[in-house]
Amino acid sequence: MFDAIKRWRIRRIVARHPIAEPLWRHALQHCGPARRLGASDQATLRVLATLFLQRKAIEPVKGLHLTGADRVLLATHACVPILKLGIEWFDGWRSVIVYPDAFIPRREHTDAAGVVHQTHTALAGEAWGRGPVILSWADVLNIGEQPGHNVVIHEMAHKLDMQNGDANGFPPLPRRADRRAWTEAFSDAWHRLQHAHQNGAELPIDPYALESPAEFFSVVSEVFFETPATLQQHLPDIYRQLAHFYRQHPL
Repeated sequence: MFDAIKRWRIRRIVARHPIAEPLWRHALQHCGPARRLGASDQATLRVLATLFLQRKAIEPVKGLHLTGADRVLLATHACVPILKLGIEWFDGWRSVIVYPDAFIPRREHTDAAGVVHQTHTALAGEAWGRGPVILSWADVLNIGEQPGHNVVIHEMAHKLDMQNGDANGFPPLPRRADRRAWTEAFSDAWHRLQHAHQNGAELPIDPYALESPAEFFSVVSEVFFETPATLQQHLPDIYRQLAHFYRQHPL
């Protein structure tokens, strides 16, 4: 009964707030992972993007104006990772704040001596636990320019990671998933890449992945959807684990 009501609500939302065909074609043109999907999966993604736009407040700031096409494109990028998981994986938060360009949050930390330091680091994206996702629109528009990078997917991967607590590179796995296999695959890849990076080798993924297990998960998620052949070639165990988690095989 619950599933029937849920399906009815979804059909009503899609019927009342359809994504216009020109806006959807624009989104497919500018979102590589979506463009590569088959027709059935694209139709599912379109429904998810519709639900995302109805459930999340997209809030441009600092004078930024987002058109309808911009909003549909952002929602399309955001929903690629949940194509087979469902919109419920984005429950628990409400808004996407969009800056025109990289933003600089004010941070304070206290060192071991008790001295308070302020940091001013420019960011392309950020995801807060139960709070918003924050994005740089300039970096969203640059998706596709640098292979393997997608700031929207990166931040949405953090949100998925946070579904079972703090972001730690260990999102809620499917019930029958082998947790040990996940841990071994990610730990082995992490240590191999750390060793290679320390020895000056060029990495197949963004070295920012080595900042933390949470960043590692988000970076490889970007690569999984944007340039899956790269991930399968260089980190095949990670590719298999992500294919199982996301229930997708982008190759």
